[in-house]
Amino acid sequence: MGPDPAVGAVSGSAEYPPIAAHGLIGDLRTCALVGTNATVAWFCAGRFDSPSVFGSLLDPDAGSWTMQAIDGATSTQQFYLPDSNILITRLLTEEGVAEVQDFMPVLRPDDPDHRQRLVRRVVGVRGTITVRTCLAARPDYGRDTPDITEVEGGLLIASDGVRLGLSAGVDLEVDGHDVRAEIQVGTGDAVTFVLEVLGPDDESLPDDGDHDPDELLARTSAYWQRWLTQSTYTGRWREMVNRSALTLKLLTHEPSGAIVAAPTTSLPEEIGGSRNWDYRYVWIRDAAFSLYALLKLGFTDEAARFMEWLSQRMGDDNNDESLGPLRVAYDIDGNVPGETELGHLRGYRDSQPVRVGNAATGQLQLDIYGELIDSVYLFNKYGPGISHDAWADLCRILDWVLANWDRDDAGMWEIRDDHRSHTTSRLMCWVAVERMMRTARQRGLPGDISAWSKVRDEIYHRIQDHSWDAEVGAYMQSEGSDSVDAGVLLMPMVKFVAPNDPRFVSTLKVIEERLVSDSLVFRYDVGESPDGVGGKEATFSLCSFWYVEALTRVGRLDEARLALEKMFTYANHLGLFAEQVGLTGEQLGNFPQAFTHLSLISAATNLDGALR
Repeated sequence: MGPDPAVGAVSGSAEYPPIAAHGLIGDLRTCALVGTNATVAWFCAGRFDSPSVFGSLLDPDAGSWTMQAIDGATSTQQFYLPDSNILITRLLTEEGVAEVQDFMPVLRPDDPDHRQRLVRRVVGVRGTITVRTCLAARPDYGRDTPDITEVEGGLLIASDGVRLGLSAGVDLEVDGHDVRAEIQVGTGDAVTFVLEVLGPDDESLPDDGDHDPDELLARTSAYWQRWLTQSTYTGRWREMVNRSALTLKLLTHEPSGAIVAAPTTSLPEEIGGSRNWDYRYVWIRDAAFSLYALLKLGFTDEAARFMEWLSQRMGDDNNDESLGPLRVAYDIDGNVPGETELGHLRGYRDSQPVRVGNAATGQLQLDIYGELIDSVYLFNKYGPGISHDAWADLCRILDWVLANWDRDDAGMWEIRDDHRSHTTSRLMCWVAVERMMRTARQRGLPGDISAWSKVRDEIYHRIQDHSWDAEVGAYMQSEGSDSVDAGVLLMPMVKFVAPNDPRFVSTLKVIEERLVSDSLVFRYDVGESPDGVGGKEATFSLCSFWYVEALTRVGRLDEARLALEKMFTYANHLGLFAEQVGLTGEQLGNFPQAFTHLSLISAATNLDGALR
């Protein structure tokens, strides 16, 4: 699973542990990040994009929930309970060993009685160990300090935006705006803390009988294990693929079917830089990759739910003449988020600004139409098929694409600079038209296929005539550009070119020369092709897995396997990946990143099939 990032922490400090030194737990509505130091460093109550209650990931003063061995843990170890999202952090001292078991109960699918709870159990394993805990809730991204009052069964922690109930198997001490406790556990002892998200009018903790911690743990473990048994993947790298599937499921908002890009905001792509974005939203770009990965592994229910969410976006009446009928990203409810900056937060290792929302929603990114329609094509091919209303919406969307495909745009990497004629945007517009034609023919659906094919061929020739640079021997980032772009690795994957086409083989060689560093792949060269943000780019893990898949498709299987194995060494100790990897191996950007895990699933399953 790669080295433990807590050892030789090149990307962290005492205040800010490495990004990779965290595990993820969740309840299919929101998530929490727990460090290898047993600290809950990020938690947004209610839903993924709610303001944080624990935000020390971005500022030490923005709230946390610590568990610390009083005599000092000589070391810690962290792992998941097998085939689950229950996280175990072991505190090892000379006097004893204890486990902190962290999870958010999920008892059954689509539970109408679901209660959002963050459960922390301290269990004695060997000897005797004393653990001190401090819960410092700082709601509204650290801008608020809660009032804490004693109620029957525990404590009520309340502020204007959130109400929490805390119960525990030991006495709790209120210290100003914090809650503290000190516990001693011997072998076999267990003490449980439960933090529950309450309703806006709740004045007390729930009084019920399903609070038994052993039962919550057992039922949650059974839920995750049952869910994973649906996977049809039995090939090589099963552990990595399963962990990616479990992570993807954690990033799913069960009530709506939406899948967010990441559970965090503003974790930097460059330490100390300004490449800090909020990814707690649903990107249309991720749609096809999400559906492909889910369907590839046999998770048809999740694919159907996400397709339902996408269908609602296709039917939204928010057409903007300049941006088209779709937006780049939406929140869970299908609204378009704006972008603001939180100037009071220091940011991870003083990387500012900290952003909430994402201004990319105001950009024209033409590739999203190809990714959306490709996802519908995949679902129609491998799932039950699309409805009449969905087809009508798609035809309306395609009409806009046919009239606007040749516009300059911000591209799939969301540059905040002048718009360009991005090759990947043209490529995905070609995909949009081509997949509509395939779907119409497969299902006998109505459509002007003759007119569609004319535009499809026009886009094809535009790419071949204007994006291809014969002198360089590569498809370039944009028309007339001197730079290459890892996004063109998608060409054989989307069937635009054959993998053995001399033009693609030559392009792959140029990308290897310019963008690949020992299996790690840059999206593009920021120096040659400024993106309007400034600073440096790390390697992009999504592109690194695309590179593995490109090697697979051109038949360089030994190299593909080596590149994939090397990529696995950059995972953290739990098999999780952030968005990017720095050249010294540190994980950077929002964590964990759905896109990275989706591309891992695709690369691993396709390479496994080729090796067979």
